[in-house]
Amino acid sequence: MTFFRAASAALFFVILASGAQAQDITLTSHDGKVEVTGTLLGFDGEFYRVDTQFGELTVDGSGVTCDGPACPSLTDFVAEIRFSGASAMAEAVLPALLMGFADHEGLSISEPHIDAKSQTYALHQAGRDAPLGRFIFDVSNTGQGFADLTADQADIVMALREIRPSEQMTAETAGLGDLTDVRRSRVVALDALVPVVARDNPVRQISPTDLVRVFSGAIANWSDLGGPDAPIALHLPDVGSGLAQGFEDQLLGPANATLADGTIRHHNSGDLVRAVAKDPFGIGIASKAEAETARALPLTGGCGHALVATRQSIKTEDYPLTSPMFLYLPDRRLPRIARQFLAYTQSEDAQMAIRDAGFVDQAPEAMRLGLQGDRLANAVAAGGAEVGLEELQRMIDTLRPMARLSLSFRFEAGSSRPDAQSRSNIRQLAQQLEAGTLDARKLVFIGFSDGDGPAAANARIALLRAKTVRNAVLSSVETAIPDSVELEVDAFGEAMPMACDDTDWGRKVNRRVEVWVQ
Repeated sequence: MTFFRAASAALFFVILASGAQAQDITLTSHDGKVEVTGTLLGFDGEFYRVDTQFGELTVDGSGVTCDGPACPSLTDFVAEIRFSGASAMAEAVLPALLMGFADHEGLSISEPHIDAKSQTYALHQAGRDAPLGRFIFDVSNTGQGFADLTADQADIVMALREIRPSEQMTAETAGLGDLTDVRRSRVVALDALVPVVARDNPVRQISPTDLVRVFSGAIANWSDLGGPDAPIALHLPDVGSGLAQGFEDQLLGPANATLADGTIRHHNSGDLVRAVAKDPFGIGIASKAEAETARALPLTGGCGHALVATRQSIKTEDYPLTSPMFLYLPDRRLPRIARQFLAYTQSEDAQMAIRDAGFVDQAPEAMRLGLQGDRLANAVAAGGAEVGLEELQRMIDTLRPMARLSLSFRFEAGSSRPDAQSRSNIRQLAQQLEAGTLDARKLVFIGFSDGDGPAAANARIALLRAKTVRNAVLSSVETAIPDSVELEVDAFGEAMPMACDDTDWGRKVNRRVEVWVQ
């Protein structure tokens, strides 16, 4: 019987000489013919993970007996899953999901044990003395979460941004696999980066271009933004925070700008918001979910479009500074209760738990055309002269009987690859189609473009993007979709801009594929 797995086929069966030096444990097959000796790295209730002279092996516990001082108890085993990373996820999102999971599974959950760095929750099953599992949330920041995973001090990373190339290289070197793979990361909730000011600050909106100039020090006085003659105080989360790094990656980096000296740093987004709310001349970058005590500024451009961070605009990525909340998983087996919890995070019940916690869930919402007056006004006011009335009328005639789903698809800068939130949307839409839970007879993937270049060429590119997304969704379907559901594509090019085309971020927002259902 095959009872262990190895990274190399040459190590699939390992018979150790009887004179091998004893270490922490020895695993012996039931027929006594095979022994594995090494240092116990972990046990998930089903499989041992052992560091041997041949490398790291994963051994099925049902096929062996364990001898040695480090052998775990099979009867009283308690799975421990340690998360590390973003404080907003550790303190709000993940506990809310864990409580929902416990209720869904009929388990009881203990009051958390809280210390300076972590929160520990124990899940209990009726009739069992020992906990079924302990979930430990280390409260730090995104950068520290990846460092802890690499150092084998955490099982799962809580991140407010995508993994950076340097972190990915370190993880691969540590044997954690390719964390950019779709199986190694998942989005559990959505948030957004918002510029915040005190409620009595007279400035009512700001462009992303001016936001970069403010935080790089090129604009240092509120009078340059239409405010009072007063110096601007800058506030950001700590250096390792996913929010701060997301701001750097999405705004400062593309503009080749560096952060101004004297920026005030805060341990977390909540502390930042409270400080800005008390500072009439302060501005900060914060989490939308934690911005209530201050005032979030809409983002605007030269053509007059103003984009506000709302639940719907964050879901659709119409608001440009979205901030998906990721869980990153190493390429190793996790305990069964951890796998069950991770599956729960993608369920419909979990979406309600996320919304109740004050964050944006991923459950699809449908929006009728009549409720999108601002978008239609933009289509008329800012649509290129090349679009023409006939194409606008075709667009309205096409969209009028349908509703727009909140699952939209946008692309990485300079690439045809969908961005992180869109990749999550592709998997989610595929699952909805597969399960037959999407109440629709027809889905139309509709491509839109920016206004840079000839309208006819933009329409062709937009149609190609729509086909690409439709094909990606179909490729993600593992079984089949109901025959009653039609999947179609269409495109209207630059006919309905979401933002101004005078900036890179505005053009990125306009390049999108929407899903309309009937």
